[in-house]
Amino acid sequence: MPFWPQTLLARSMWLIALLLVLAHLAWLQIFRVSTREPLARQVRQIVSTVNITRAVLLATSGAPSSTRFEMLRYLHDQEGVEVYTTQEQETLTPLPKSGFYEFVEADLRAQLGDATRFTLNRNGTEGLWISFAIDSDRYWLLMPKSRLVADESWRWVGWGALVLLLAMGGAFLIVARINRPLHALTAAAAQMGRGATPAHVDESGPSEIRTLSHAFNQMAIDRKKLDDERALLLAGVSHDLRTPLARIRLGVEMLDDKGDASIREGIEQDIADIDAAINQFLDFARAASSETAAPNVSLNELVDGLAQRYERAGKPLLLQIAPVPPLSLRVLAMQRVISNLIDNALRYGGGDMVAVVTGSTGTCAFVEVLDRGPGIPPEQAERMLQPFTRMDAARSTSGTGLGLAIVDRIAKLHGGSVQLLPRDGGGLCARVELPLR
Repeated sequence: MPFWPQTLLARSMWLIALLLVLAHLAWLQIFRVSTREPLARQVRQIVSTVNITRAVLLATSGAPSSTRFEMLRYLHDQEGVEVYTTQEQETLTPLPKSGFYEFVEADLRAQLGDATRFTLNRNGTEGLWISFAIDSDRYWLLMPKSRLVADESWRWVGWGALVLLLAMGGAFLIVARINRPLHALTAAAAQMGRGATPAHVDESGPSEIRTLSHAFNQMAIDRKKLDDERALLLAGVSHDLRTPLARIRLGVEMLDDKGDASIREGIEQDIADIDAAINQFLDFARAASSETAAPNVSLNELVDGLAQRYERAGKPLLLQIAPVPPLSLRVLAMQRVISNLIDNALRYGGGDMVAVVTGSTGTCAFVEVLDRGPGIPPEQAERMLQPFTRMDAARSTSGTGLGLAIVDRIAKLHGGSVQLLPRDGGGLCARVELPLR
């Protein structure tokens, strides 16, 4: 549903608002129905007064005028009504545009006749003016406005709207208070997903939220403990392996020139491969989790420094550098990312010069390492970012299958991502994207 809110706060507020509006409309309808009977009772009283007045006029039609006058004065004193004869020139103010007065006028005509007229102002005099006829004579009956109480349901609608807004404000505060720890848990989970250790989440709020926060904190502690134990294990194993390796290297260097040179070179290469594998194990164990990010780091300066290092080693790179805003980076970890990608490109790139490209889009900065090697099929790209994964063609060469996994892990630690894309004209484009903020 495209218009359905996505956040818990927005959904809760929308549902609460819908419930309150429906309840308010139902209450208003009940109020309007409940006011119909009092309104009908008012109209019946007005009709009774008109009928009584007509009956008095009919009863005193043949009596002396003083008798009729006394009767009309009695009605005025007791009922507050006055009787006037119609005039040729009369000014009647139209009734207000309201369903209430339309209902009263229709009800009066239904009970007194279609010729009945009803107004609130006749010739500048305000009141309840109702016309009636006795044979060919027509009269006006004037009653106080207090006899007819106007429908004030719309005033109640205004008050109801105010109550609705206050209820929505209170609901927002309640839902926001519940949503706050969930938002903190979401941020901590995202931080954990990037490989970092999140800060302790406050265990407050309702019991369910406290239980969830406590479980998350315990999970983060257990995960940190496992990571520390893994790093300690790999560091210990690496240390134990490097000691005999150092002795082997020393023994090879002490061999005299009578030994077979090819055997000696092979042993030295094996030692170098084992040492490189140990370094990659350590890099994967650390994954820059203990390094603090430095603000305002220039990605271009970092790439340029690595390019100079490779050029001094006789492995020049083709740089295509574009302006990139300063980033918050773990410098050593990002150097490890780019170096791993360059080493892979040099190892499998077919001997052509490796290109390194930097740039930025509206939301992220990127660095690309391009080669002309066999590349990686798109369906295998995601799998190649997993630890200890290598292409079949690369299994005959040295390596641990951790290089791209290290790159992916460090990129996620920075909130970024890694893409292994086919390069135009053949080869591989390894692209690392990093958020600008």
